[in-house]
Amino acid sequence: MKKVWQVVIIDIHPTSMLGTKLILEEQQDLLVRGMTSTGSEGLDLVNIHQPDLILMDYRLPEGQADQYIAQMKNLSAHSHIIILTDEDNVKLFRHLISLGASGMLSKQASPSQLIHLISGLREGCVSIPLSWLASSEWAQPVESPAEELIVELTETETFIMERIVQGVTYDKIASEINVSRRSIDNYLRKIYVKLDVSSRAQAIERYALYARQNKTVS
Repeated sequence: MKKVWQVVIIDIHPTSMLGTKLILEEQQDLLVRGMTSTGSEGLDLVNIHQPDLILMDYRLPEGQADQYIAQMKNLSAHSHIIILTDEDNVKLFRHLISLGASGMLSKQASPSQLIHLISGLREGCVSIPLSWLASSEWAQPVESPAEELIVELTETETFIMERIVQGVTYDKIASEINVSRRSIDNYLRKIYVKLDVSSRAQAIERYALYARQNKTVS
């Protein structure tokens, strides 16, 4: 008998979320442990349940799902993340995979397509539409971020970014390293320059790539 996968659903549409839950729980090996409409509450559910599978709407009240992928993988490294989107877009798919997602599915997909995608993940496979293989975007080489990520974060800067990825507030980080809140802002300005970003969400995304690159090198 297959292991029962624990699932968390994050979707801005309550009706759609309930429908997805019913589809999943028709399968004996899928159990929905939590549902929410926001990314921040989604982080809490992932931290609590350590799910095998996360189904997440690409557009959330706080912004796009990009900023949450790295945070969720940090909280639960084994979790597979499938992004649900209205965009049938090869470029977006490749971008999400580079952030740590395991797949992307159109919101217009049939229930059988969703179950097929999940079944593939169980076997270590990622499913894509056949039409994508004929796309000119699919044939384009992946842009290597290596040159952009040649940066040197100090031990303190690395700690700050690790805590931000985990969803810790700036005030709490300041108390943890015994500095003022203003000092955290100063650190962040330096980090943003080193990572060549201008926002928290971009910093989280770029730091995730930086951390993976350093892990590979070590």
